[in-house]
Amino acid sequence: MGEQNGQPLIQARGLVKRFGELVAVDGIDFDLERGEAFGFLGPNGAGKTSTMRMIGCVSPVTDGTLSVLGLDPAKDGVRIRSRLGVVPQLDTLDMELTVRENVIIYGRYFALPRRELGKRVDELLDFVQLTERANDKVEALSGGMKRRLTIARSLVNDPEVMLLDEPTTGLDPQARHVVWDRLYRLKQSGVTLLLTTHYMDEAEQLCDRLVVMDKGKIVAEGSPLDLIRRYSTKEVVELRFSGNTPDDFGYWTDGLVSRVEPLPDRVLLYTEDGDAAAHGLHERGLVPESVLVRRSTLEDVFLHLTGRSLIE
Repeated sequence: MGEQNGQPLIQARGLVKRFGELVAVDGIDFDLERGEAFGFLGPNGAGKTSTMRMIGCVSPVTDGTLSVLGLDPAKDGVRIRSRLGVVPQLDTLDMELTVRENVIIYGRYFALPRRELGKRVDELLDFVQLTERANDKVEALSGGMKRRLTIARSLVNDPEVMLLDEPTTGLDPQARHVVWDRLYRLKQSGVTLLLTTHYMDEAEQLCDRLVVMDKGKIVAEGSPLDLIRRYSTKEVVELRFSGNTPDDFGYWTDGLVSRVEPLPDRVLLYTEDGDAAAHGLHERGLVPESVLVRRSTLEDVFLHLTGRSLIE
């Protein structure tokens, strides 16, 4: 077991994935330590899913090195996959089968003894709060329940690392929070989480550390708080205008804010004290239609690094 000697659980150096002319992943380096929740944050097409597929041993590495659990995906794919839990972007459940049958059949891939498997499935359905629906057909479930079932199924082999590709895309806020709660509990129980997301609140909720990806490259790395401290200010003032946005923003904001980011529908002002900046603008006679003071988020970090929004 190579990873026990202080080596990271997953390590990539100069990792590249090409599809013909297209470079999906362009020479990235990262380490995943045991027990942490690590995220890839970026818009669609940034290279997040391609990276996950290489780690999950379903897509070969084009160039660079990748070690997963101390093993080489090119040679040890089967051994690696037996120790991973994978939650793909789209649920691949069998709609014709019941909730319980979906987990049982998946468990048989891992040659678990039948009696042990039955007990394990009951525990997992309890964990994802689907015990009541165990004998229902999958097609009757809501989106959030299907996501939770996919998570239960991916845990049947008691994985050391969970790979979660956009775990809550398409779910309503309440369903997302239930999924987040389950993932948080998994992390507390010692499972290492690796997830991709384009939701900044998801990354802030779940990740100890994350990398920001754009166009196949890593553009920043750190904890959510580190990244906000490094690339943004404590607060942001969002201004909306009913008519045309004033041209000469420098005149209005001079000395009040450290950075101005004009977006199509609003203007963001970056400052350590949003209320003071808003008050200063008011005193200078600037009258927007609305003023919102909020704390900085990872969305602001991404805007600063790439000049565009995470959700396009």
